[in-house]
Amino acid sequence: MKIVSDKNNLLILHEDNHLIVVNKRVGDIVQGDKTGDKPLSDVVKEYIKDKYNKPGEVFLGVVHRLDRPTTGIVVFARTSKALTRMNELFSNRETQKTYWCVVKNKPLHDTDKLVHYLKRNEKNNSSKAHLKEVPDSKLASLDYKIIKELNNYYALEINLHTGRHHQIRAQLAAINTPIKGDLKYGFDRSNPDGGIHLHARKLVFTHPVSKEVTTIIAPTPDDVIWNAI
Repeated sequence: MKIVSDKNNLLILHEDNHLIVVNKRVGDIVQGDKTGDKPLSDVVKEYIKDKYNKPGEVFLGVVHRLDRPTTGIVVFARTSKALTRMNELFSNRETQKTYWCVVKNKPLHDTDKLVHYLKRNEKNNSSKAHLKEVPDSKLASLDYKIIKELNNYYALEINLHTGRHHQIRAQLAAINTPIKGDLKYGFDRSNPDGGIHLHARKLVFTHPVSKEVTTIIAPTPDDVIWNAI
């Protein structure tokens, strides 16, 4: 990983003519929303414009998003061709997405598969996990395993099979293991930086142009708990 762009401290994990992959920090929004805060997509555009002296508007496609309090891998496309192909990979679940998270309550099993039906609540921007299908719900599936036991917490590695709204947060809350700092899903207190201990750690995909298998790994944020893992 390299840190570039002094004014924004952008954390670049991968860069080529077709893609740019960034390690998102707590609080960054991937694309513009009602808050009016400057999105990561604009920061990356500025970086590309400055680095390559590009005149006019810079093309940048948002392939996927991460929740604002979450950290880790975010992929942007630098060409429309790459954007179309990456969108297909994500929608067809032809990527391998691995997350790390920290929870206080130990899960019932050291490793398990969770299957729920998630129903989104637009009003409070949350999702609720149900064991049985309910109206307007979507199937959500993931595998988890405990990768480290800390003094007061447990670190989990999660492999997503589906990509639903707040999926990991909602499914872990449903088994009484909310993520550290995640007040919205039942953790008892917030983190000092307002983030949660959920990190998009690894992404494996076939490059949209070179067709090479590409593996991206994002270093965790620099804090006491992540460093212990």
